[in-house]
Amino acid sequence: MYLFYIFLVVALFSPSTADQWTEVKTLDETIVLDLKYATTDNFVKEKLYDCPRCYLRPEVAKAVVAAHQELRKKGYVGLKLFDCYRPRPIQRKLWEILPDDRFVADPDKGSMHNRGAAVDLTIVDKNCKELDMGTAFDYFGPEGYHSYTKLSKTVLQNRKLLRETLVKHGLHHIKTEWWHYSYRKKQYALSDWVWGCE
Repeated sequence: MYLFYIFLVVALFSPSTADQWTEVKTLDETIVLDLKYATTDNFVKEKLYDCPRCYLRPEVAKAVVAAHQELRKKGYVGLKLFDCYRPRPIQRKLWEILPDDRFVADPDKGSMHNRGAAVDLTIVDKNCKELDMGTAFDYFGPEGYHSYTKLSKTVLQNRKLLRETLVKHGLHHIKTEWWHYSYRKKQYALSDWVWGCE
């Protein structure tokens, strides 16, 4: 009987998966997904996710969708997402291949992706083409840095548009990756949760 009451308290006061996570497509079906780690089109050349689903913490998902909708009002298709929440077991695989904390966070410390607070993305134009950002996603070199300016005027303007739009909605960049933005208004726990593919 005592164990039953413990179970009941835990059930009543522990947040459910639904409370902790939001699948971005449920907020706006027009957002484009190209989740690279659900394919072999990534720097490890290996499929790491069983299926392409984009989950974020609820506040983060709302911020991303708000930025997407702002771009749509300006005539763009909007945002294309390359990666969202990343379970820590996947982070370990990436770290084994590229143990360089400029580009891949040590899984023992965890990344904003492992907290559901980061997203990798770009902008898609009215013709459904990605804007030129100067490098591909997951390009690990100085040309991908925000501080790198030996790029065309168009590329610099495209990066500025992405940065200014996302910052307006509470998402901030890191110096080494033009595509990576994270939400810092709230702290989230690291997670090993893996979504289902049903």
